[in-house]
Amino acid sequence: MALSARRVRNSLFAAHPARTVVMAFAAVIVAGTVLLALPIATEQRAGAGLITALFTSTSAVCVTGLAVVDTGTYWSGFGEGVILALIQVGGFGIMTMASLLALLVAGRLRLRMQLTAQAETKSLGIGDVRKVLLGVAGTTLIVELAVGAVLALRFRFGYAESIGDAVYLGYFHAVSAFNNAGFGLHADSITRYAQDAWVTLPIAAAVILGGIGFPVLLELLRHRHRRRTTGRRNWTLHSKLTLITTAVLLFAGTVLTCLLEWTNPGTLGPFGWGGKLVNGFFHSAMSRTAGFNAIDMGELHASTLLATCTLMFIGGGSAGTAGGIKVTTFAVLAVAIVAEVRGEPNSSIMGRRLGPHVLRQALTVALLGIGLVIAATLALLTVTEERLEPVLFEVVSAFGTVGLSTGITADIPGVGQLILIALMFVGRLGPITLVSALALRERTRRYELPEERPVIG
Repeated sequence: MALSARRVRNSLFAAHPARTVVMAFAAVIVAGTVLLALPIATEQRAGAGLITALFTSTSAVCVTGLAVVDTGTYWSGFGEGVILALIQVGGFGIMTMASLLALLVAGRLRLRMQLTAQAETKSLGIGDVRKVLLGVAGTTLIVELAVGAVLALRFRFGYAESIGDAVYLGYFHAVSAFNNAGFGLHADSITRYAQDAWVTLPIAAAVILGGIGFPVLLELLRHRHRRRTTGRRNWTLHSKLTLITTAVLLFAGTVLTCLLEWTNPGTLGPFGWGGKLVNGFFHSAMSRTAGFNAIDMGELHASTLLATCTLMFIGGGSAGTAGGIKVTTFAVLAVAIVAEVRGEPNSSIMGRRLGPHVLRQALTVALLGIGLVIAATLALLTVTEERLEPVLFEVVSAFGTVGLSTGITADIPGVGQLILIALMFVGRLGPITLVSALALRERTRRYELPEERPVIG
């Protein structure tokens, strides 16, 4: 009987390795909640409440950045260290981390661990998992060290921080930025540095690199080496779509933010031309799932909030630290719309035809995301007195694991915060689990049903 039950569990695992990723994330969230609930984790040594600890742990592991308390004043050094560790583990990927540790300790990976790591990192095949893991670890380390060093030097010599405080501030924000977490040590995020490009631009660069996705970063590094040796550069369609769509969304977000907020006295109005452009770009980059803000989010026009919601919902690249439905999903849907408008039988881009299953998966992810946002917004509106705009913004921010907020997070009642916790968890793991499950459930039908067209529109 015990052997039969074990076989059932093994078959379930083999069919859906992404389930292990979900359970691993849930286990780390629980562990983080326990640690943050300890008295030593808070400045007052009184211990955080259960919902506060759970919300903060979920936000850190899911690299969101939404907070119900001020990180820099509420949590002790121990608590901040726990949050930083949860951000690193959550952004790096729990199964990626476990697989890397196994690889370093034992020098090999078992098949099950390779499957789960492949599901989380979007590796192309079992054989390249080891290479991907080492590449992810090396890229993470290099970017965080480089950005942390720049920020530490700026805090030390630009703001007269002590060496210890400058290093701590620099590397905390670097880790938070590259993992697209958005946790900061100041109550006003980084608005005090809004006109300091030596702070905002390195953070934006780390956010963009982390949001592109590890497969694209690793491919860029490999092809950079290959171009030196062969003189050729052949990128995959996934990398092309990710890079082009990311650039277009960054540019569009910058233009929209500047146009809509150019004269707003509460946001970009007081800045000069350079400050407005830099902060418009910074806001566009942060809207892609980072969560830092250099301007007061509560002062944004309703039109800017809507534009930001759109960027947050789309998110960043696949298998990276960003959330949302992902830029490739958005690009695939855009290509399908263009093909349908032109009357073309197939969706194609850059000399490649997109398979029907890719279109169905993209449509499924997008529509389920829209449905989840609508349902959560309705639920939150019933338990809070806040207006639609800030509630919708909060919901999309949680689903996209962004962390931007108009300032209502702490005022939402406990039931509403539990809804946001569920949204952050689903937003971080939903696309991974859903797409993996859809891919594994694909099967060939041996017959075709008669075709009939219902009336559309």
